[in-house]
Amino acid sequence: MRAASYDTYGGPEVLTIGERPDPPVGPDTVLVRARATSVNPVDWKIREGHLRGAYPHHLPIIPGWDVAGVVEAVGPSVRTGLRVGDEVWGYVRRDDVAHGTAAELVPAPERTVAHKPGSLSFEEAASVPLAGLTAYQALTEALDVGTGDRVLVHAASGGVGQLAVQIAVALGAEVVGTASPAHHELVRGLGASAVLDHRAGPVSGQLAAHGGPVDAVLDLVGGAALADAPRQVRDTARIASVIEPETVLGLGGRYVFVRPDRPGLDALADLVESGRLRVRVAHTFPLERIADAHRLSQEGSPGGKIAVTI
Repeated sequence: MRAASYDTYGGPEVLTIGERPDPPVGPDTVLVRARATSVNPVDWKIREGHLRGAYPHHLPIIPGWDVAGVVEAVGPSVRTGLRVGDEVWGYVRRDDVAHGTAAELVPAPERTVAHKPGSLSFEEAASVPLAGLTAYQALTEALDVGTGDRVLVHAASGGVGQLAVQIAVALGAEVVGTASPAHHELVRGLGASAVLDHRAGPVSGQLAAHGGPVDAVLDLVGGAALADAPRQVRDTARIASVIEPETVLGLGGRYVFVRPDRPGLDALADLVESGRLRVRVAHTFPLERIADAHRLSQEGSPGGKIAVTI
């Protein structure tokens, strides 16, 4: 099979495209013929070696966590109802880092994949699982967002933030987002009632003109935004962050580390099919240019998701 991989840690230039052995089909594995994947910030952090303390790493590494494609084979113990020929999407995370999703064939543990929403293209579908599950788990589990809540979403124009705004609105919440002025119209279009400029001083002070402290804060940036979070929210127990675990836990909030979750994927699919969750793919690259996709992600603020076609 053709795949992207790297056999040493470093910049985007370590990525190469070539032939790799076809993966086996394990007993509880769904083999997916990938049609698309996406690039998330975690991909370049792994490529540079920053996450070696979190997971065992085995070089050479095929990057990628998201996949959308067609079931090629099903292991004999799989009980999820998936069949050869089904279109699927998933967040394919294992207990080690080695065989990612930037490949023609992806061996996906059955817990990591589900039926793809029919209304999405493969590129759109591959842009949702990691970011969408991050937002969904933070909002529904860590923050318990429901009808009538006011929720502050930091970095609301980013890959996770755009989905978080829409999911929170679908849960019945009023959303205030933060973003640079160039992206304010985009965030309002996703359903936010107000958008604040994160560069215009502490967000806690800006909230005074928008109803004061909120009921829940979803932090996607860390740093000064997270340090200011106790003054942004009524109860610090309802701060959730995907960055700086020690900091958010020290504030009394929750750290969110996304996990594969088939029911979560099905819930996201329902939101997509009902028109309450739209996917914005800002850039698409062929597999041969995955290094450029990594560069764009690492530069920051791509304006949406970065898809890679396979």
